[in-house]
Amino acid sequence: MGIKIRSAVFPVAGRGTRFLPATKASPKEMLPVVDKPLIQYAVEEAIDAGATRLIFVTGSSKRAIEDHFDIDPELEQALLDGGKDELLRSVRDIVPEGVSCIYIRQGKPLGLGHAVLCARTAVGDEPFFVHLADDLIAGDPPCLTQMAGEYARHGGSVIAVETVPHEDTSSYGIVAVDEATRITEIVEKPAPDEAPSNSAVVGRYLLSAEIFDKLETTGRGAGGEIQLTDAIADLLAESPVYAYSFSGKRFDCGSKLGYLKATIAYGLDHPDTGEALLAHLRDLLED
Repeated sequence: MGIKIRSAVFPVAGRGTRFLPATKASPKEMLPVVDKPLIQYAVEEAIDAGATRLIFVTGSSKRAIEDHFDIDPELEQALLDGGKDELLRSVRDIVPEGVSCIYIRQGKPLGLGHAVLCARTAVGDEPFFVHLADDLIAGDPPCLTQMAGEYARHGGSVIAVETVPHEDTSSYGIVAVDEATRITEIVEKPAPDEAPSNSAVVGRYLLSAEIFDKLETTGRGAGGEIQLTDAIADLLAESPVYAYSFSGKRFDCGSKLGYLKATIAYGLDHPDTGEALLAHLRDLLED
């Protein structure tokens, strides 16, 4: 399969209520992990996987995301005048040449499935990535690159999964698979005694454009929203969808604890902060 995945969809219309009051005026996707916001990590992962069309499905109060990926001539000139070349490169290279950003407003908060459907015109009839910035995954190569390789091997949609404690199945979409890792069943947030497994869908998808037709006819599911999981369940009978157990460490940055864990892990790995942060953490443990 030699098809390049050109489009990446970022559903960023959510309110981020679990991080209030920090997200009252600033999008949750702009929460920084060391020196970059979550949405920039997401964009870098998509670009690494070959995406050149970045589609942000936004809501109200999300202007900061557009501003972040826009050019800021005054800031760049100030950095240039100050001789701060490294910082200048860091803001100029956020969106490389040849990569475009498209912003689509999700008028009503009708769920992840509806957000993906909003991107239909921009995506067209090609396979595409869906990346949830809340799920920060440290992988080498990055998770979407791994999934693009999986798609190249067998075609068909690919969904990233990881094993979760059985008692946590009601927080995830849960899949059952056959011996070829092809998904045979997918259920949104099942109770532990009703879950087909403890293999949970996380925030990375590589979907065929056929999913849009399914989303058009999908009724409201769990939480009264149009669930992407339900549309994928409808797709299973017509097109293969594979579960992919990625290589890497996932941080659930939609939760306070997961966000703090990510900040520590990335801080320890950062050349500017790693040694000092490690020494600080050792001091805390010794107190």
